[in-house]
Amino acid sequence: MSEKMSDKRDSSIRVTGIFGFEKRTKFDLPLFVTGISAGFPSPADDYIDRKLDLNELLITHPAATFFVRVEGNSMINAGIHSGDILVVDRALEPNNNNIVLAILDGEFIVKRIKKLKNDLYLIPENPDFEPIKIGEETNFEVWGVVTYVVHSV
Repeated sequence: MSEKMSDKRDSSIRVTGIFGFEKRTKFDLPLFVTGISAGFPSPADDYIDRKLDLNELLITHPAATFFVRVEGNSMINAGIHSGDILVVDRALEPNNNNIVLAILDGEFIVKRIKKLKNDLYLIPENPDFEPIKIGEETNFEVWGVVTYVVHSV
C-alpha cells in the first residue's frame, strides 16, 4: 500500500438486492463424511452419514443475518464475482482484514477493511482498483461482516 492509496471512490461492486433471513423449515441435504474424489469415486464410499442443514452451516445469528446480491469485479481476487450472493452478519464486530458491507457516502460498498497505523482503508481485491482512505469527513458505517459467498460455477 503505497502511492495507490487514495480516497478516490469506486463503485465497481454494487449491491443490487438485500434479502432478509427467515428460517421457516429445516433444509437438510445429504452430507458425505468421506472425501469426494474429483476422479473416479470408490464404491465403498457410496454412503451418507448424516444430514446437513445449510441454515445451520451459514447462519450463526439469524436475527442479524441478511443476504446481499452484488455486481462488479473489484473483489474478484477474494472470490466475490458479479451476481454472487453474500451472507452478511451484523452481529459480528468487524476486525482488521475482514470483508465488510459498508455504507460510504450514502452508497453500499463491499471491501476488505484494513487499519494501518492510525488510518482506516477499504481495500479492493483487484489491482485495477485503488484503496479508499476513510477520513474524518467521510460518511462511513460498517453494516456487517461478510461471512460466506454463494457463488455459482
